[in-house]
Amino acid sequence: MVKKLLFVFNPHAGKAKIKPKLADIIDEFVKSGYWVTAYTTQSTADAKRIVREHAGEYDIVVCSGGDGTLNEVVNGMVESKADIPIGYIPAGSTNDYGRSLGIPRNMLKAAKVITQGRDFQSDLGILNDKSFVYVAAFGAFTKVSYETSQQVKNVLGHSVYLLEGVKSIADIQAYPMRIEVEDEVLEDSFIFGMITNTLSVGGFKNLTGKEVILDDGLFEMTFISKPSNPLELQSILAGLMIESISSKCIHKFKASHVRLQAKQEVPWTIDGEYGGDHREVEIENLMQAFKIRIDENHMNLSADLVLLEDDDDEDEE
Repeated sequence: MVKKLLFVFNPHAGKAKIKPKLADIIDEFVKSGYWVTAYTTQSTADAKRIVREHAGEYDIVVCSGGDGTLNEVVNGMVESKADIPIGYIPAGSTNDYGRSLGIPRNMLKAAKVITQGRDFQSDLGILNDKSFVYVAAFGAFTKVSYETSQQVKNVLGHSVYLLEGVKSIADIQAYPMRIEVEDEVLEDSFIFGMITNTLSVGGFKNLTGKEVILDDGLFEMTFISKPSNPLELQSILAGLMIESISSKCIHKFKASHVRLQAKQEVPWTIDGEYGGDHREVEIENLMQAFKIRIDENHMNLSADLVLLEDDDDEDEE
């Protein structure tokens, strides 16, 4: 019986680098016994729609693009209720989740992972009624990923997050908020918060902690209170980048559920894209909620996994 593969891709992601690789990628799928249907996304949320409406007709759905494209495909899969795996060929500017899974940035190698790899049951986050794959965040730095144009991301790559974040430090906004995590309650003004299931965020590898496991039903959570002086702010930045440096403003948790109540509307990002403004947010972890294809050799997806280096796995120009 012929296996059917739906290939959904964003042709503009990451300098449109999929275009010269497209024939080789599809050839890899066909040689592995798949009947391939290819679909180019036409607008925001198009990937979600096409997967929601058609995933049940296929044996696997493969997507290529940035983390936002992957988010749309996972959301579409959840809404379709189809019990099939997702394959991912990273093509964005940071590809945090693909890096966490050990998926090569070399597109043909990533296609071979899809045809030769195994299925991994990954956790999924739910923010109110929206699903997210690897990060939900608010506050300082979070607007950078969705307010920066794709053209600028393509030129600057990972450095865009650092450059734009530093530029905004002088005017950081704080949000008075009550945060309930398990049996603990925090009430303060917070400049940043992130709930993650990934080994890197914005291309930075050390932000989420050292004990990250992608299928344990637990998030890594970081909340940062407003610093009272420039010295505290320096301590916060150092504490985020170097795990051994601590700051009284940084609050870290490992939990499956969190509830946040703010005194004003707070803008959120979900997997690097704008996630709406919310005064009340409830986030829960759905343990091992979706299947994604990974390399057969990666048996333990935790922080001990060495993230693939860009220089080693980039496509040749």
